[in-house]
This record gives sequence, C-alpha cells and structure tokens, in this order.
Amino acid sequence: MKLLVATRNAGKLREIDSLLAGRGIEVRGLENWENLPEVLEDGDSFTANARKKALEIAVAADCLTLADDSGLVVPALNGAPGVFSARYAGENATDQQNNQRLLSELAVVAPGQRQAYFCCVIALADPQGRCRTFEGRLQGQLIDEFRGGQGFGYDPLFLVPEYGKTLAELPLEVKNRISHRGKALARVLPILGHPDLLQS
Repeated sequence: MKLLVATRNAGKLREIDSLLAGRGIEVRGLENWENLPEVLEDGDSFTANARKKALEIAVAADCLTLADDSGLVVPALNGAPGVFSARYAGENATDQQNNQRLLSELAVVAPGQRQAYFCCVIALADPQGRCRTFEGRLQGQLIDEFRGGQGFGYDPLFLVPEYGKTLAELPLEVKNRISHRGKALARVLPILGHPDLLQS
C-alpha cells in the first residue's frame, strides 16, 4: 500500500515511517509528488487543519493521504502556542526561535505551573473525499534549559516525568511508543488495513 504523508518536515516523516515499519506500507512525503497545492493551515483547531490538509492533498495526488496537525499546549499560557506552534515566533521561524519565545513567555510562570501537553490530530483521507481523524496526547512539563539532541521542535524543553528525561533525550523507539503522534497513529493503524472504513 502507498501512503502519502502530507509533510515536508523530515523529522515528522521519519517518525511516521518508523512507526509504520514492517507493515507493508510504502510511506512517501510531499517531495515525491509534483504540482501539489500548498495548503493554508488556517483552521482554529488541530482537527480542522489536519482534515483540510489531508482532504486537499488526497484529491490532488489521487492517493491515500495522512496529514497531521500537532503542537504544544500550555494551560498557563492560555493554551499557547497551540495551533501556532510551528510559527510561534513568526512565519518561517526556526525551532530555536520558537523555543526562545516559549522560554520568554514562561519567565513569569512559576515552575510548578508549567504543565503542558503535546496534542496530535491525524487525519486519513482518500481521493473520494472520505476522512477520519484520530487524536493522541502526551502530558509533561516544561523546563527552562535545553536537554538532548534527539527529536525536533519543542522536544528539548518538554520533560516526560515518568522517564525524568526530555523528549529530545529519549531514543526514537521510546518516543514513538509514548508520543502524542505515536498514540494517534496507533488509532489509525486498523483503518489503514481497511480504508473502506473511512467516512465521508
């Protein structure tokens, strides 16, 4: 089975490819297709963005498509960065710039109030316009120092209490097992084997 993953984020594609390894699924990224539209992620929720991206790309590429929208939610910051996680410090911001803004915003938040969670919503769509969404979350807390060289995004600041390590310090196989994306993708797997179960 061929599955188009609607992302150009190499780290995200690597995670999804690893999670689907050994299942007979050929995972391809957007760079493997030409003339696909750039989907404007202008929804007000992770679900809205994931659905829009999956449906538009599935139709344009004529291929079963998986798209996700994910981000960091910090209750003490009124849910920020949320759907703006990838561009928290502005359009085309780097991971470093986004992390620095997060640290700046957290400066007035007491250490005991820095709980956060990663949320991932995955949408799976086919060219006929059928689509389903699946959600996963990972609870943790934020620290004020960068730790670890694995992962991407906010991983170096996100401490997983059960392990006493940040996501950037955990091996990929462990991160995949516990992550928000891993949990959401685990819910997708039964449908990947039976795309006819997708809903219009």
